Amino acid sequence: MDHAELPEWYRALDHAPLDTKLGLEVLELAPRRVVGRIPVEGNQQPFGLLHGGATAVLVETLGSLGAVAHGQPTHGAVGVDINVTHLRATRSGWVTGTATAVHLGRSTAVYQVDISDDEGRTIAVGRITCRLVTIG
Repeated sequence: MDHAELPEWYRALDHAPLDTKLGLEVLELAPRRVVGRIPVEGNQQPFGLLHGGATAVLVETLGSLGAVAHGQPTHGAVGVDINVTHLRATRSGWVTGTATAVHLGRSTAVYQVDISDDEGRTIAVGRITCRLVTIG
């Protein structure tokens, strides 16, 4: 998805400095499915592997964006619970997260996020619960 094809509210958003530091690229954004990626380079721990914290940020960001898309235009979202299980290490390339809605309610949204490497191998799975909050 071209940046111009992303929702207007997303393009107008003040993006989180942490997402910028990670090099996040949002590729697809809708309430039921969000896809984004980060480079491994620059997001490694001291042993050269993708940092688990970077993976967790990717899970939280993608799930939260989906929840915001669900709550538009009256509600934003904040993460209230997150879990990430790391299954395989990666040292280079990009990792892509696909957040899929598990529950889209009036006050909460839950997403499963599958993270894969450039070869399509699952490197981590995560789950995030977001609380929808009134904005404005």
